Amino acid sequence: MSVSNEFFDRIAKRILDAHPAPNLRGITVLLPNFHAAQPLALALMRAAQRPALLLPQMVTLNEWAQSVALDGEVATDSQRGALLYQHLRKLQWFENADLWSMTQELLKLFDELTHSLRELPGDAASFTAAVEQAYQARQNATLQLEARLVFELWHAMQAGRELDAARAYQQRLAKLSAQADRPLYVLRASEWDALEQRFLDEYEQRAMVRVFDLREMEIQSGAPLFFAATSLEQEARAAAMQVRLWLQAGKRNIAVVAQDRVVARRMRALLERAEILVADETGWTFATLSVSTVLDRWLTALQSDFYHHDLLDLLKSPFIFADMTASERKSAVYQLEQLLRKQGVVAGLDKFSTLTEHEVALHQPLARLRQAEALLEQGRKKTLAEWLAALRESLKVLGIDSGLQQDDAGQQLLRALENWQQELQGDDGRYRFAEWRRWLAQQLDTETFRDSSIDSPVRFTHLAATRWRAFDAVLLLGCDADHLPSVANGGRWFNDAVRSALNLPTRASHAVRQRDDLLALLALNDTVLVTWQRDQNGEARLLSPFLQILRDKYEQAHGMELSENELHSYLAAEEMHRAELPQSAQPAPGVATETVPASVTISGYNSLVACPYQFYARHILRLNELDEVQEVIEKSDYGERVHGILQRFHERYPQVSGHDVAEMDAALRGISEEVFADLLAQDFAACAWLARWYKSLPAYLEWQAENESKGWRYAAAESKFDWPLEGVRLRGRIDRLDVRAEENLVLDYKTQSEQILRNKLKEPGEDVQLACYAYAHEAADAAFVSIDNGKVKLVEPKDDVPLLAQLNAERLVDVMSHIRGGAGLPANGIDAACVHCEVRGVCRKGEWVVGHD
Repeated sequence: MSVSNEFFDRIAKRILDAHPAPNLRGITVLLPNFHAAQPLALALMRAAQRPALLLPQMVTLNEWAQSVALDGEVATDSQRGALLYQHLRKLQWFENADLWSMTQELLKLFDELTHSLRELPGDAASFTAAVEQAYQARQNATLQLEARLVFELWHAMQAGRELDAARAYQQRLAKLSAQADRPLYVLRASEWDALEQRFLDEYEQRAMVRVFDLREMEIQSGAPLFFAATSLEQEARAAAMQVRLWLQAGKRNIAVVAQDRVVARRMRALLERAEILVADETGWTFATLSVSTVLDRWLTALQSDFYHHDLLDLLKSPFIFADMTASERKSAVYQLEQLLRKQGVVAGLDKFSTLTEHEVALHQPLARLRQAEALLEQGRKKTLAEWLAALRESLKVLGIDSGLQQDDAGQQLLRALENWQQELQGDDGRYRFAEWRRWLAQQLDTETFRDSSIDSPVRFTHLAATRWRAFDAVLLLGCDADHLPSVANGGRWFNDAVRSALNLPTRASHAVRQRDDLLALLALNDTVLVTWQRDQNGEARLLSPFLQILRDKYEQAHGMELSENELHSYLAAEEMHRAELPQSAQPAPGVATETVPASVTISGYNSLVACPYQFYARHILRLNELDEVQEVIEKSDYGERVHGILQRFHERYPQVSGHDVAEMDAALRGISEEVFADLLAQDFAACAWLARWYKSLPAYLEWQAENESKGWRYAAAESKFDWPLEGVRLRGRIDRLDVRAEENLVLDYKTQSEQILRNKLKEPGEDVQLACYAYAHEAADAAFVSIDNGKVKLVEPKDDVPLLAQLNAERLVDVMSHIRGGAGLPANGIDAACVHCEVRGVCRKGEWVVGHD
């Protein structure tokens, strides 16, 4: 006989001793949940030993209370929240506080205060009298400010005769106790709330009440086994492995009681990878689901004037424009992203529309966004119901409504929005857009979605839901001291001291209830595994004190370890199996002859030298990073402006010799202001970059005069070249070409320090830029011009430039020939080349398996 059957058989025998079979309809059994109904019914059938038995009424207290009719409607939590928020806003006591979160916490405290009344009022008049009695009792009590505030607000909120959920529950229980005319049996595993205990006390004054408390029913049960993990990943893998082993052993009712939801998410993913679905009794708040994410993205985009990142996040949601085909939607998003990144448009729906004037495929999506934007007028204050109505209409315009209808969670979300709108029709408070957004975010964080479509032998549940339940096996997940006992909900604004002053349950009483629920679960189930992380980020973590005490007592009494050891062996075998699977190696792809580029830019050649695989990804697969929309001025922008300034200056003044230095300085400053004008209008930070450039003007003019004194004359700037080599063309553009008689000097402006540039030239052939420029222009010399921190220096290669140019050209011809012949392009770049490489995620350096001879 199983442990749970023994419990239920005891109860069945006692019931039948007092009420002979076959008719038990005259009694009521209060259950902690409906899962206990079936085992109790089976136990009654076994004990009665009859072919037919009329079972008693078996019901939870809440369901029983809901069967009692009340006069008048019950105010919803959304209505109460709106009313209290307006009251707090009017008081102006908490100017910098998040009033919506305070409202939510206060409502919970109000309900607990209502339930803590010494009596069980059955109507509005008796409730008012009970409230006044409690109020008078507290008037002379010494309460800290926060407790006094809560109590005064609660008293004020109870002045009306309308019912809220707490008062309704209270009145229903009062009516049930007043009508008590049948024996009542109660199954209990932990302490009841004060209100529910008062109901039992009053019921017992009129009819028989018998409580079966698991804490008082001593039956020996098995002890759990313990698995101490060294990481979150190991705990999740061990838990998933144990579930798979139980399923293989034929167990078909497995409970996973998750204390740590992060580990639970990872474990669930591992089980689903093994094609094991999980039913979830706990559920997830809508705030954590993708169906709510699309609402947040839409409202964020709206509030940020369609900031480009927010807009793209919204458009990449699978729920928007669900009435378009997937290919149409993806194509439109891709086109828009390419355009705005290329053109650098940061925000503004009108700017995006102008940008896409010739992109027909984007006209309809942008028009729908504009139409939806008009529905949610952010500048006006509206009621919560009006905001919700506007939101729902905007979702229809954007096709989000259609997308959500195709998802179970989406359907429940749409129903919730509709219900809130209907509930709040009578609320006339007006709210700014930001206030309403915070309200909506809080509503989504309190509404729970439970997927009832999954039927699985494995189910996630929580400790309170396991009362009087027996399973084939139980996995207690994440049972470290930080998660068990867990912290009770609430407490951000009003802590345990406030609750204690108001005679409300505290964290300690919450912990006692969890302990009792845990012990009850262990009493009813003899196959239990407890997991926890004994180490996290190098710090030791303790097992839950509840379980540590139980474990110590058992091991001392029986002289045996409760550690789960077999699971380590299974995990080691699984790890070994994974190690035997083919692993990624250092990539070195070959390229078909027809896909080898016919021409290579200077930057492409530099990429080929730095890392052949980088060249392959960038210039053959064309996996270049998307351009970022420029929001602030970066150093590369500064460098481009300096190039432009010097090009204009030298086109106007090919020589500075013979001109007054002050005249040249003024001319250079004037051109600089013109070139920086658009940046100065866009970003105040441009002033700093311009000042940085001005600091280098005297040094630049001095260097230019010295360069001219050596006979060099400015000849050209920004000149392109396309030089034919054997089997490949070399393309590029030089910053500046100087001439002296028959000699050419190639110069490349750099807004970097002299030392950085010298490091670039330390190894001949590592940086191909100057050598290629020299080859293309048959120059006798080439150099970088370092313009940095008020200094201008010429940085020249140490080696013979014409020879270096010839060798670089020959190397390019040779390498491209090998590539056309099928040679691989290995990912062999040095670490310095990998630091800022955008294709590192493709080559997966760091995850290769390196072979050993």
